[in-house]
Amino acid sequence: MRSPRPAVLLAVLTLVNLLNYVDRQILYAIFPAVQAELGLADSQLGLAASAFIVVYMFVTPVAGYVGDRFRRLGVIGVSVVVWSLASLASGAARSFSGLLAARSLVGVGESCYAPLSSSVLSDAFPRERHGTALSVFNLAVPVGSALGYVFGSAIAATYGWRAAFYLVGAPGIAIGIVLFFSGEPTRGQMDRPDDSLSSATLRTLFANPIYRETTAAMAALTFVLGALAAWMPTFLVRLHGLSMTEAGVRFGLLTAATGLIGTALGGWLGDRAAARDPAGHLSVSGIGLLLAVPATAAAIAVDDPTMFWTATAVAEVLVFLNTGPLNAVIVRVASAPIRASAVAANILVIHLLGDALSPSIVGLLSDQFGLRAALAVMPPLLLVAALLCFRAGRSLRASSN
Repeated sequence: MRSPRPAVLLAVLTLVNLLNYVDRQILYAIFPAVQAELGLADSQLGLAASAFIVVYMFVTPVAGYVGDRFRRLGVIGVSVVVWSLASLASGAARSFSGLLAARSLVGVGESCYAPLSSSVLSDAFPRERHGTALSVFNLAVPVGSALGYVFGSAIAATYGWRAAFYLVGAPGIAIGIVLFFSGEPTRGQMDRPDDSLSSATLRTLFANPIYRETTAAMAALTFVLGALAAWMPTFLVRLHGLSMTEAGVRFGLLTAATGLIGTALGGWLGDRAAARDPAGHLSVSGIGLLLAVPATAAAIAVDDPTMFWTATAVAEVLVFLNTGPLNAVIVRVASAPIRASAVAANILVIHLLGDALSPSIVGLLSDQFGLRAALAVMPPLLLVAALLCFRAGRSLRASSN
């Protein structure tokens, strides 16, 4: 099978990633409707959100192992079909246990996608364009999330929340079949034989401080993103008086706009900075995260609508700035034979310490102290992520000398 051109491959994988995030975020957009019909507490809603992530992160290392040994696009195609069927099952759930089981199965299907796609794209584009290529791929995160909020809330208001799951699940089955029969680029064809930063085995990878510190920074950031994604629409309903549809549409459109700006800007700035400084990707991320701390704190604290939306927009641009640069560092420090496993291990850690915990923790804190107080955990974690990026940057510069 012949591999598609890099631009075509990037476009198709980005489209699937878009569906991936639409599927993930729809549940968050319709939390109030699901809660009302199934009679769930906030802590149960948080658990339903976390179930996907918990299964996803524990199956991902297995997916990375498989992806390093078999044809990656074939594995991706099967996984897309699985998660699409599980999304249909989410719409059919009649109880909390049924919803929990369906969202867990979504995690099984989606576990193959991110590590194997990053590995494929690193072989399709030269290292000088990794930040940009991975930023384009990850533009699907804010756009897919936004579509999930907007589409989910609008469909739920008109046809019921179950219809949202049914309509998003169907397209993935066809795309998964196409991917299964597609060719892929040769492993390692863009690697440089003289790159001393690339670890050849998983043991040396975990001994690498650049990988460890970058992964730790991404874990802190992922905790924040998980809390933001799960609870911000409900925050708008409870504390700003919006309807479920208004909250989903407004937050979704804002996330799409800020995500496009932040993700594209981060990839461009990261690649430009890395051309002058070996730690350029990490410097861009560290500065962005540092600036996001006061913006996020303001968004949580203020009641004035104009101030809230302004602060939220600034915070989201600065948070999404990091997607391409940090993923570029992860694929750089792993050699081709272990790259899918390296990305998978990174995903395991960042979700285990990040958004596998944050929806449930914020839900529990919200039951006790209120949602505004619960979301106040986010700014300190952004500061921790920024400091870890700067530390990883020092490690990278030392290794490059």
